Amino acid sequence: MDFSLSEDQQLMVDGFTELMESRNWEKYFQECDERSEYPQEWVSAICELGFDQILLPEENGGLGADWVTLTAAYEALGRAGGPTYVLYQLPCWDTVLREGTEEQKEKILSFVGTGKQMLNYAMTEPSAGSSWDDMRTTYTRKDGKVYLNGHKTFITSSKYVPYLVVMARDSDNMETYTEWFVDMSLPGITKEPLHKLGLRMDSCCDIYFDNVELREEDLFGTEGNGFRRGVADFDLERFLVALTNYGQAYCAFEDAARYANQRVQGGQAIARHQLIQLKFADMKVALTNMRNMLYEIAWKHDNGLLGRGDCSMAKYYCAHAAFEVVDNALQVLAGVGITGEHRVQRMFRDLRVDRVSGGTDEMMILTAGRAALKEYR
Repeated sequence: MDFSLSEDQQLMVDGFTELMESRNWEKYFQECDERSEYPQEWVSAICELGFDQILLPEENGGLGADWVTLTAAYEALGRAGGPTYVLYQLPCWDTVLREGTEEQKEKILSFVGTGKQMLNYAMTEPSAGSSWDDMRTTYTRKDGKVYLNGHKTFITSSKYVPYLVVMARDSDNMETYTEWFVDMSLPGITKEPLHKLGLRMDSCCDIYFDNVELREEDLFGTEGNGFRRGVADFDLERFLVALTNYGQAYCAFEDAARYANQRVQGGQAIARHQLIQLKFADMKVALTNMRNMLYEIAWKHDNGLLGRGDCSMAKYYCAHAAFEVVDNALQVLAGVGITGEHRVQRMFRDLRVDRVSGGTDEMMILTAGRAALKEYR
């Protein structure tokens, strides 16, 4: 496998790198993080360079590129300190193009190039997380309309997205799980924002549906296919989380390395001390492993070889390896990292959330472990 970039891929990466170097984005990110605001200005800027078009098919006005290209973009933006976790919606066109009606596709495709938040998926409930057996949100057909009732929780981006794809059970047959494309401006919808430890630039809410009136045309995909649709699309979500973790670790490593070569104690830079060098050796090993894993998985996907547990394995490993890198970076930065508003603090908080967000460690272990054992049955 050759992970060197093509000329077009390198030009794209250079464009993102130049954008990140064009101004002090970190001050802006700090403000957005403190206020729990989506960094619209930054996302719009990278979308002007085509970020949200990477996986969009050419027939829909996109670049029609592959996962390796996406990996290179995430690496460049994350390395420069970009909060790439806010970008998870933007590469995920395949689900809408495959499952959506023409009306739904038109609504979502109108956001291409804007960087605005547009759509997310609502599955989790107080009684249904990794398992959906006790999902209680229901839809009921009455007098030619569909009425949605229930409570979703921990729903990412839900404060601002204009649309949510909501999974619910047929009140007449609770074995039927179906998704509905919901306009979030409809009467009967209540949002209650939740404060988070990290990932604060993307909102998270409890969402309540009280007899929200829908049309049959708002069905997303096919009736009864909600569970299978969700499982089928988890791989890309988990891969994007792993990419973000790697980018955060890369950024923290470089910040710490620059500081270690400049910080003088006892007449020499702390980088000359063996205990500090041990930390950097461990960090470099972890970064190398993460990069090799992610580019290999991207290559496998692009060549039709992606395994069932590959993306779960990447999310589990990268969340832990990146956290160790950032923790070591904080130790090297010492007081400089702990006080003030150093960006490694933000990454430390964000990474801890990712061991839960997008699928818990425990679910990643189950999926990756079962996949590893399956070939030996």
